[in-house]
Amino acid sequence: MRLIELTVQILLLTITVALTACTAVQPWERGNLAKPQMALDPYPLQSSLRAHNYGSREAAAGGNAAQGGGCGCY
Repeated sequence: MRLIELTVQILLLTITVALTACTAVQPWERGNLAKPQMALDPYPLQSSLRAHNYGSREAAAGGNAAQGGGCGCY
C-alpha cells in the first residue's frame, strides 16, 4: 500500500512540474523563438546529407551507431 501512495505522489509531482513549465508566449517573444538558432536542428538538410554520407562510408544501415563494414574513414 505504501508503494502505491509513493507512486501516486511521484506522479502528481511530475505532472505539477510539467504543467508549471507551460506558459503562454507573448506576441513580442515569438520573434525570438522563431529564429533558426532556436531549432533543435538548425540545418536539417545538412544533417541529413551528413548522415547519409556517413552511412554510405560505413556500409551501415539504420542509425548512426550501427556497426558496419566500410573503410572506416570519415
